Amino acid sequence: MPIHDPSWSAYAHAVLEDAGHRRGGARDEVIDLLAAQPCAVSAHDIEGALRQRGRPIGRASIYRALDTLAEHGLVKRLDLGRSEACYEPARSDGHHHHHVVCEMCGTLTAFDDPDLEDAIDRLGDRLGMRIDDHDVLLRGVCRNCGGPGPR
Repeated sequence: MPIHDPSWSAYAHAVLEDAGHRRGGARDEVIDLLAAQPCAVSAHDIEGALRQRGRPIGRASIYRALDTLAEHGLVKRLDLGRSEACYEPARSDGHHHHHVVCEMCGTLTAFDDPDLEDAIDRLGDRLGMRIDDHDVLLRGVCRNCGGPGPR
């Protein structure tokens, strides 16, 4: 179920406006679509979703919008081992989630795990590092594709 995040959308528009970018066009459509996504999506996914909304925008315009958003730290680019990268909002409050991808069907699932966050912090302490950012991508086989059921 989509989670519309108007705070990220407003934040993204404000950052771009402060940087001298004008509102309108493909970039606004991409921002609004990303704000409603529960997880990362590809440019192809964005193109299809906008087409379904009656807002057909060319993929080149979508990539330009994503590049601009990435330049300003507003989206995270994720390499999930697919033919194209996926993108999701970089939240201004630092909140993030991690991902698990089915290697059979490609289903991408977001997850939060406070214990994992604590383990990463402890690892940073042990290594003498302040961990500012991290990405966790787990790969496996989902239940629909023959993976194990609940343990």
